[in-house]
Amino acid sequence: MRYLVIGSGGREHAIAWRLLHDGSATEVYVAPGNGGIDDRYRVAIAINDFESMYTFCKSKSIDVVVVGPEAPLVNGIVDFLHNKGIRVFGPTAKAAQLEGSKLFAKYIMQKYNVPTAQFREFKDKNDLLHYIESLTEYPIVIKLDGLAAGKGVGVCNTKHDAIQFINTMVNHDTRVFVEDFCAGEEASVLGISDGNTVLPFIAAQDHKRALDNDEGPNTGGMGAYAPAPIVDSRILGRVHREILQPVIQGMNKEGIPFAGILYAGIIIKDGMIKVLEFNVRFGDPETQVLLPLLNGKLGDYINAAIDGTLSSTNLSFRNKHAITVVLASGGYPGSYSTGLPIHGLDQIHNDILIFHAGTKREGNTIVTNGGRVLNVTAIADSLEEAYNKVYSVIPLLSFEGMHYRKDIGFRALKKRA
Repeated sequence: MRYLVIGSGGREHAIAWRLLHDGSATEVYVAPGNGGIDDRYRVAIAINDFESMYTFCKSKSIDVVVVGPEAPLVNGIVDFLHNKGIRVFGPTAKAAQLEGSKLFAKYIMQKYNVPTAQFREFKDKNDLLHYIESLTEYPIVIKLDGLAAGKGVGVCNTKHDAIQFINTMVNHDTRVFVEDFCAGEEASVLGISDGNTVLPFIAAQDHKRALDNDEGPNTGGMGAYAPAPIVDSRILGRVHREILQPVIQGMNKEGIPFAGILYAGIIIKDGMIKVLEFNVRFGDPETQVLLPLLNGKLGDYINAAIDGTLSSTNLSFRNKHAITVVLASGGYPGSYSTGLPIHGLDQIHNDILIFHAGTKREGNTIVTNGGRVLNVTAIADSLEEAYNKVYSVIPLLSFEGMHYRKDIGFRALKKRA
């Protein structure tokens, strides 16, 4: 089969690698791709150019399109390609509101009794500021409704923090809400759905902060590991029963069936589970640790989701552990330079996976082309072994200004110390 993967990051490289690695595909094209994709299969089409995507699919007889990022999903690429007769994996624009509108997701959770923090919506900036002035207990969480490239959430420890966030991020016509702060340990649980059935993946844990010990600014993710021990088999079963399945059933009742990846960002404390947010696609960098551990063919699961036959499918994972560490550009998540040569890629042995993110090819050289540059991934029998394995090879890689966290997996490793 021929696949087209839409996107340019480490997630898309991992999806393409998996489809080829497990025999799902004979050819995998990636649009627009990155420096880790063979020139023959990298397609220079922007993720929002739906007409060109369709033309390419027809010219190359693409069997299935897999959409990586959230923006084209929210903007309706699945509806567009489906109406053109192209098989495509991902939710429709209406279903993608679960990520595209945080308020839509909150109202779905409220209506179908999915555990989440209490919230209050505001449609006027002055009303919001007036409410903030009346509060006496902090921290609180302020969330903008739509996609905001990871900058739409403010965890405010003081009234001053809250007012500063509002004045910086909230316009008079911004849809916004305030929710209770939830303490606990976070995890990511992805499920694949055909609109009726949803099958959960093992849990992963992302590391959002730029610096060790969860310090520094938020990023798109500096690394991840799986499985996350905070989500044992009992907790995973509860996430399936209390969160994923009720949302899929609720979306059906709303007349908006959800097929694709439903990603629940959850927080756990003292046996209580709450949903922080939903995403409607594979996570990045969670994909880079989940797909290497998957049993079977990724293509079989994708096609079963498209065809509505997941109920007769068994989803399972290897009894292994995986860690991925993001090598980032100097200055990320702030401003950074690009076009810097990357050294040492030819020194990495075969049992380490390198998923490219912000890279491009210039002749025979791979150079930096983004904030998150490379994902270095190791698989082993234990988390400790995977940790030692991945951090032993990172010094072989270098580019000017490169930085990375030295403590990916620290929560689980501390518990085992």
